[in-house]
Amino acid sequence: MLKVVLFDIGGTLHTVHNNHALRVAFAQRLITRLADYDIHLNTTAELLAALLYANAERYKHWSESSRVELPQARIWNEYYLRAFHIGEEWLAPIAEELSFLYDYARVRNLRRPRVLETMQELSDMGLRLGIISNIISTSFVPQVLREYGIEKYMECVVMSSEAGWRKPDARIFEIAMEQLGVRAEEVAYVGDTISRDVLGARNAGLALMIQIRNPAIAHRDAKFRENAPTPDYLIDELNEIPDLIHAYMI
Repeated sequence: MLKVVLFDIGGTLHTVHNNHALRVAFAQRLITRLADYDIHLNTTAELLAALLYANAERYKHWSESSRVELPQARIWNEYYLRAFHIGEEWLAPIAEELSFLYDYARVRNLRRPRVLETMQELSDMGLRLGIISNIISTSFVPQVLREYGIEKYMECVVMSSEAGWRKPDARIFEIAMEQLGVRAEEVAYVGDTISRDVLGARNAGLALMIQIRNPAIAHRDAKFRENAPTPDYLIDELNEIPDLIHAYMI
């Protein structure tokens, strides 16, 4: 019997929108903030925006292959700002702030409709709720949960930035299950990607996998189209979830 529903964040509880202007504005903010720490980047915001995008893609590919999340200062030193040879010891005091801004200010996050109502309904059904997120920041997810008014519903928040493992590795799911004291056959998971969420839920042997459509990330799942793991349900809106779970539990 299902006891727990776990959620992804990005692409699931909100959709993520990006454009050139946002990337350049973030790059300028980064240049200014680093200068406050006496770290001076000899570049323009335009060039840094392009460099950050390319280096973030490098880290994304590496982390998806290894399923490891590096400490923040290493990510910024060895990947995002690699060309500037800054050093982890210089970046460590500001690494969390930069990591938070990377997911909060570099993009526009748009909350999906009826997030709060969905969590309330699931809670009213007697289900326990939690989060599993691939994220380099440790403060981004708590901030989002507070903004959306759903922090009180989440008994468990597991982030790759703290766990050291990234979806689709089963270990990040196992951490959540251990914290909640439940077995895989008692857990449903909701996420938007095949490569991280559907595959991760299958790797962990969870009872139920619900995928929510997110056209913005379709290109990242392109290589998984053939012989890809499939969700139990594919939905468009969060408020479809309670009825699906109710039907599953009958």
